Amino acid sequence: MSRTIKVPDASHPITIERNASRVVVTTGGTVIADTHDALTLREASYPAVLYIPRKDVDMTRLERTEHATYCPYKGECAYFSISSAGEQGTNAVWTYEEPYEAVESIRGHLAFYPDRVDSIEEKH
Repeated sequence: MSRTIKVPDASHPITIERNASRVVVTTGGTVIADTHDALTLREASYPAVLYIPRKDVDMTRLERTEHATYCPYKGECAYFSISSAGEQGTNAVWTYEEPYEAVESIRGHLAFYPDRVDSIEEKH
């Protein structure tokens, strides 16, 4: 299947920068992720997304799902559920395992939907 690949430009900018804050993700009173190495991805007019290195995520709490999506700017997207969070945790986490060159720095990182976890805190 052929996929359209788009490169970020002035009409659809994407920036990725290191986040200086400590980022902590919790659900069900449990810390799922805790990092000083998060990346902040800003894409066009969408809200900023924090990408957290896998090494700083409790992967034992995540369960890979069959759900998948595609972004012409970033590539194939895989999902994980947080089983301890019940229905709210379904497909709560996403990752680009083979991201396109323009966003290569998010490889090995995970992002969390803010409405599917209890909190995503940036601690300064």
